[in-house]
This record gives sequence, C-alpha cells and structure tokens, in this order.
Amino acid sequence: MAFLEDGNHTAVTEFILLGLTDDPVLKVVLFSIILCIYLVTVFGNLSTILLIRVSSQLHHPMYFFLSHLASVDIGYSSTVTPKMLANFLVERSTISYLGCTIQLGAGAFFGTLECFLLATMAYDRFIAICNPLLYSTKMSTQVCVQLLVGSYIGGLLNASSFLLSFFPLLFCGPNRVNHYSCDLTPLIELSCSGGNVPIVPASFCSAFVIIVTVSVIVISYTYILITILKMRSTEGRQKAFSTCTSHLTAVTLYYGTVTFIYVMPKSSYSTDQNKVVSVFYTVVIPMLNPIIYSLRNNEIKGALKRQFARKIFS
Repeated sequence: MAFLEDGNHTAVTEFILLGLTDDPVLKVVLFSIILCIYLVTVFGNLSTILLIRVSSQLHHPMYFFLSHLASVDIGYSSTVTPKMLANFLVERSTISYLGCTIQLGAGAFFGTLECFLLATMAYDRFIAICNPLLYSTKMSTQVCVQLLVGSYIGGLLNASSFLLSFFPLLFCGPNRVNHYSCDLTPLIELSCSGGNVPIVPASFCSAFVIIVTVSVIVISYTYILITILKMRSTEGRQKAFSTCTSHLTAVTLYYGTVTFIYVMPKSSYSTDQNKVVSVFYTVVIPMLNPIIYSLRNNEIKGALKRQFARKIFS
C-alpha cells in the first residue's frame, strides 16, 4: 500500500485475484485441464499459421485473415492463461497495479481485434460468393492490408478507451478482485471513486465495436444466404456452405459468449457464472478456432493432406 496525497486513505498498489476456486483439489484439476487447453491453443494456432504460410493453395485473402486470427487467439489466450496457471499453484494470487493495467489493455486489444477480424472475414466471404467476378479487385492485397491495419487501429482505440476508464479509478480499500484476471467490471466494483467512475469511454467504444462488427456479419451473411438459395447447382451450394460454416461457427461461439457477459442483464447471472463464461471465450475458444477450421474447411483439410504426403514421400 502507498499513501494518497490527502493522507486519509491508502492507495492499492497490487490486487489479489480470487480466481475460479479455493478448493485445493479442484485447483490441481483445473490447472491440468487449462494447461492442456493452452498447449493445444498454441500448437494448433501456430500450425494454422505455418500451414497457411507454406501452402500456396491457401494464399488467398480469407486465409490471410485467418492466419492473423490465429495470431490473435494466441495473444488473447496468453494474456490471461499463464497468470491463471501460476495462480493455481500459489495460496495468494497477486498482481501488481502495472501488471493489471497491461492485462486489462491487452485483453481489450485482442478481444476487439478478434471482433474486427471476424467481421472482415464475413465481408470477404460476402464478396467471394455474391460478387465472385469482382473478388480479385475488391479483395486485392492493398485492400486486405488496409482492412487489417484498420482492425489493429480499432483494437488499439478500444484498448485505449479501457485504460482511460481505468487510470482515473481510485483504489483505497479492498483489493480482492473476484475474477481470475483484471477485468474492468470487477475493478470498478472495488473503486472508491464513488459516482465519478469514468466508464463512458469504454462503454461507448465497446458498444460501437459490437454494433459495427455484428452489423457487418449479419448483413454479409444475409446476402450470402440469399445468393446461395438462388444457386441452381447443388455442388455450388455445398461449396459455398463449406467455405462459410467454419467461420460462422467461430462467430456464433465468440459472440454468443460475449453477449452473455456484456449484453444480458446483470441480475440474470452470478459473478461465478460470469467467470466461467469468461474462461470459455478467453481460453477455450482460442483453442477451438483452429480445430473448427481444420475439421470443417475442405481447403485446409486438403492442404494438410498434401503437406503430410510431401513429408512422407520426400
């Protein structure tokens, strides 16, 4: 603790993360499970990035964005998982004010970037299926880079809004965060800033990100569905569906859990449920994404088979 300027309170210089459970046995079980999930996450996403890089058949805009999504999943998971694993092994899980700031900013950045990349990939599928003759023009290398840079800028801006809401918070009392990581909501609950909690920047930016990205996804897939239903060829429909189902599955999983946390009324679920769902979208979904794309995307499965064949016969 450090004394504030007025000398009447003590300022919090570190936080205690209460984590997921206090049960020692359950801690060991969760440590083993989450460690395996994290290893699969890193290996699966690195494999996706490497496969896209070495397979010339996957040098298309869709897989260009997918490789960056895989990078984001590694970053997103790494923001919270290593600290969570370390906390399972100690009795008192602490994190410094600086560490909490970094974790909060990184989580907001990677979470926002995932939203923008999922929306960009939906737009890419819209152009590919609804305007195939203009695909090479509308999704040129320059356009793809601009969309990617825009996604990163959006992530940085939203992360900045979270930090702008966090820095003015005054912590002078309890420092026990009822979460496994530094999330803005439980931190605000600990603040002694009273009614002067500046959450407007984070709330406005988060709402803007969700509205924009969800709108792009919904509009894109509405046009995609209409186009697919108009196709006369059964083979053409199946091919169009095969390129969309993996992405649509990833979108449904991610936005479903985010909606549960940030959209549903707070009275409808407990803090413990909040933590469990948060684990799903910060730890489990980054592991599931490469599995979803490898199992449900024929081009990736074909590229995997070709790479294995080369290794065997080379």
